[in-house]
Amino acid sequence: MKKIFTCILALFLFGAANAQQNKDGYVLPTDTAVLRKLSQWQDLKFGLFMHWGPYSEWGVVESWSLCPEDEGWTQRSGPYAADYFTYKKAYENLQTTFNPTRFDPEKWVKAAKDAGMKYVVFTTKHHDGFCMFDTKQTDYKVTSPKTPFSTNPKSNVADEIFKAFRKENFMIGAYFSKPDWHSPDYWWPYFPPKDRNVNYDPAKHPERWQHFKDYTYNQIQELMTGYGRVDILWLDGGWVRPLNHADSINAKAMGSKYNQDIDMPKIAAMARSKQPGLIVVDRSVTGPYENYTTPEQEVPAEPLPHPWETCMTMGTSWSYKPGDHYKSSQQIVQLLIKIVSRGGNLLMNIGPGPDGDWDPGAYKRLADIGKWIKINGEGIYSSKAVAPYSSDDIFFTQSADGKNEYAFLMAKDNEVTLPATLTINTDNSTKVKAVALLGVKQKLKWKQEGGNITIAIPEALQNNNGLLYAGVFKIIH
Repeated sequence: MKKIFTCILALFLFGAANAQQNKDGYVLPTDTAVLRKLSQWQDLKFGLFMHWGPYSEWGVVESWSLCPEDEGWTQRSGPYAADYFTYKKAYENLQTTFNPTRFDPEKWVKAAKDAGMKYVVFTTKHHDGFCMFDTKQTDYKVTSPKTPFSTNPKSNVADEIFKAFRKENFMIGAYFSKPDWHSPDYWWPYFPPKDRNVNYDPAKHPERWQHFKDYTYNQIQELMTGYGRVDILWLDGGWVRPLNHADSINAKAMGSKYNQDIDMPKIAAMARSKQPGLIVVDRSVTGPYENYTTPEQEVPAEPLPHPWETCMTMGTSWSYKPGDHYKSSQQIVQLLIKIVSRGGNLLMNIGPGPDGDWDPGAYKRLADIGKWIKINGEGIYSSKAVAPYSSDDIFFTQSADGKNEYAFLMAKDNEVTLPATLTINTDNSTKVKAVALLGVKQKLKWKQEGGNITIAIPEALQNNNGLLYAGVFKIIH
């Protein structure tokens, strides 16, 4: 009965998204196991993203400096920058010096869990093709004898991360790049790479493209069969897609002029046969394999009519950057609030360094967030968006059962300062039974007029109330 109820609930939750299929292109999954897991994932709200590979040794952007496009994020630097092919050879040679001996995933799990994070997405392979798992398809991997770290008992990095986080009940997400700039079947050495896309016409060379399709399928199959329970397959590189689809305009915007069909129906069917209920995120490829969308480095101005997640960096770079400037704890908490008030999840990225650890600043921010979430998490987890979503500096969420609303008053500085009188304008005129300020024992006086709730704040609570980043009022109906 519990399973039946969960499925019915999932279908109910996604009814609104289903109604919007024709409007925004989102396609509601039909597999009840996927719907159930998608519903569970939406309740988690806060996840950890990690981009990591040998590129951390140089402190450069992940993969993109190999891309022969003249964009701000593809610029090369350092002693090899003047010549592309010399640079590419030196970049790929980083494999022979990559030795992150301070790698300790249990340390990351503790920090992430204490911060209130509930799921993790790790880059098993980025566009440069270097595999952070023990693939059998290539020697360009962390467990290769060419890589010094291969002698370490924890050399199968993805496996170690997944095991450590799984023990603490995190949902597990495997990031995987569909394009592979190291593969001779994607960037064929016969031609120089021209941009981010395949550098030959797959229609003219179908056997080579088939080899690449098999390579991709086999690697994903490895991840789905040898790494325990995986909940999310997070696929990047949206230009690798069929060009005969209605959304081919998006692929062409990324410079793609070839049909780069890797047979997602076959990949998804295989993956879900190994991992029932698997959420598949084929980023920016609208259709049945983009089970949730992933706005990057931005917060939508209003709720989206389907499941979504903002992926965002804690610093300025997805990968490790020496001396990077991290967002403040206040900024991150307030970003989380804004995203959740719009019905989304926040996937916050931290890039490990070449030694295998995070910058101390990342740990400090996670600790700060954890202190806030322990007091106010009930307004974050398993919540849903509720109109008016926000009003000035106040953002709203609602409990899953609809009985409680939460009004988040954003602090202008780290410390929360409250006025003598605060009016919260809601769209809910249902009779209010009680109003409380989370983290404060003192009772509040209030009155309700329709959807407006006016609260008298005692003088002792207006300043030095001990609250940071955002004060949360719980409105009980």
